[in-house]
Amino acid sequence: MEPTSSVVAEPKPQPGTRTQQSPSPEPQSPPNGEARYRRPTAFLSSPRTKWGLILGGLVILVVGFFLWRYFASYESTDDAQIDGHVNSVSARVNGHVIELNVQDNQYVEKGTVLVEIDPADYEVAVAQARAEYADAQAQAAAAGINVPITDVSTSSQVSGARGGVSGAQAGIAAARQQYEAAKSQVAEADANNTKAQNDLLRYKQLIDKQEISQQQYDQAVDSAQAAAATLQAARANADAYAAQIKQAESKLEQANADLRTAGNAPQTMRAIRARAQSAQAVADQKKAALDQAELNLEYTKVIAPVSGAVSNRTVEVGQNVQPGQGMMVIIPLDEANIWVTANFKETQLRQMKPGQPAELKVDATGKTYKGHVDSIAGASGERFSLLPPENATGNYVKVVQRIPVKIVFDKGEIRSHELRPGMSVEPKVWIQ
Repeated sequence: MEPTSSVVAEPKPQPGTRTQQSPSPEPQSPPNGEARYRRPTAFLSSPRTKWGLILGGLVILVVGFFLWRYFASYESTDDAQIDGHVNSVSARVNGHVIELNVQDNQYVEKGTVLVEIDPADYEVAVAQARAEYADAQAQAAAAGINVPITDVSTSSQVSGARGGVSGAQAGIAAARQQYEAAKSQVAEADANNTKAQNDLLRYKQLIDKQEISQQQYDQAVDSAQAAAATLQAARANADAYAAQIKQAESKLEQANADLRTAGNAPQTMRAIRARAQSAQAVADQKKAALDQAELNLEYTKVIAPVSGAVSNRTVEVGQNVQPGQGMMVIIPLDEANIWVTANFKETQLRQMKPGQPAELKVDATGKTYKGHVDSIAGASGERFSLLPPENATGNYVKVVQRIPVKIVFDKGEIRSHELRPGMSVEPKVWIQ
C-alpha cells in the first residue's frame, strides 16, 4: 500500500478584512548530506583548484625525477671501516730481554730501538768468528804463495828436462861418430899390424940365410911390435867410444824420465791451485760466519720498521724470546697508510670503477672527507674466510655477496693520527 499524505488547507481571507502581509519566507537550506556533496563539487569545479592540482602534480613529478636522479647517482653502504697497515714486530734471535723502551699506544719513529736482548753470547760468538776468519785468511795466503813458486819451479824442471834430453841426444850422436872413427883406426892399425907381422916373418927367413943385416931385421921387429901396439890402442879407443855411446844413451833415458816427471807439472799445479782455492773458500766461509755473527749481534736490538703507534705489546723485561716470536705491532697513522675498505653488494658494483669520487663520513669524528675509489678486490670477502663455502655440496641458497672496495682519501683531507683502523665509515661513491 502506498502511504497517504494529508493536505492541510490554508484559511482563505475574509472579504473586507485587512490582511496583514506576511513576510516572504526565507529559502530553506538543503539537508546536510546534500550540502556536503555540493561543497567538494564546487571546490573541484573551481578553475583555480584545477590549475593548482596540475601544478602540484608537475612539482611532484619534477621533485621525484630529481630525487630519483640523486639516489641513482651514488652507491653507499654502512659495511665499511678505516683500514691500514699492521706491521708486526718479532724477534730475530733468541735471548733474554733486558730492556723495554716503549709502551702501548706510544708513537715511535722508524729506527727507534724498541727492545734490547742480552748481547753477551752474541759478542762472544763474534769474537770467535773473527779469530777463525783471521786463521783461515792466513792459511789461504800461504796456499796462494805456493802457487807462483811451484809454477816457476815446474817450468824450470820442464825446461831443464827438455835440455837434458837434447844434450843426451847430441852426446849419443857425437859418441857414435867418434866410435865410427875409432873403428876405422882399428881397421887401419890391424892392416898395418898384419903387414908388419908378415914383414917380420920374411925378414926372419932372410936373417937366417944371412941375406940381410941384423939391423934391418931389428927394424922389422920394432915395426911389428909398434904395429901390434897401435892395433891394441886403436881397439881400446874404439871400446872407449862404445862405452861413451852407452853412457850417452843412459843419460838420454834419464833425461826422458825427468821430462816425463816434469810433464806432470800441470797436474801438480792444478792440485796446488785447488788447495789454494780450498783454503780461500774456507776463508770465505769463515767470513760469512763472521758476518752472520755480527748480524745476530745487531738483531739483539729490535728496532721499529716504520713510524707509527705501538699496539698489542706482549713482551716484558725478563722474558725469554725465540726467533719469530711476536712482541708488538706498529700501526702507521699517516695519510699514506690509511684508507677505507667498503664492502659493497655485488649488485652495487655494476657502474663502479677506480677513480670515481667518494664522500666518507667517519662516525668517530663526525666529519665527511673526500676521497676516490682506488681499486676493487679480486674476489668476494667470503673467499678469503677461513672456511669458504662450498656451493657444490648440500642445498644451495643464493646470497648476495659483498666485494671489498678500497677507497683512499684525497691528499690533505685528513691529519696525521686523526683516524684509526677499525673506525666505522659510511662511504658514498658517486657513480654518475
